[in-house]
Amino acid sequence: MEELVAMSEAQFAVIAGSRIKRSLLRGNYSKGFLGAIGSAFLQKQQGHEPKIIRTHLRDFPVLPKMVGLKFAVYNGKEFQVMSVMDKMLGHYLGEFVLTRKRLSHGKAGIGATKSSTAITARG
Repeated sequence: MEELVAMSEAQFAVIAGSRIKRSLLRGNYSKGFLGAIGSAFLQKQQGHEPKIIRTHLRDFPVLPKMVGLKFAVYNGKEFQVMSVMDKMLGHYLGEFVLTRKRLSHGKAGIGATKSSTAITARG
């Protein structure tokens, strides 16, 4: 894991998937948001409790320097907090924050229509 954290974005792009590789090598993520999680930001976080980084960027790839940080990713309605683990490398932030509620089908009551069997799960 230490080797992955020490890698630059270009070195990580070589072992990443094709879509992430293309984005990283073209430099689409080198400005803006990536600057917020650069080395200076990580050094500030070393001694303190990590802050939650709020973002709307669901298509941002999970990079090795992001492991251990907490992100609040927007799902279209609210921000959902997630912590980045090493298993998430090479995926996108939006893959771990669902945009739709889970649907469970129940039994309709007396006099109910057939469409009322679809009840959204609470939570």
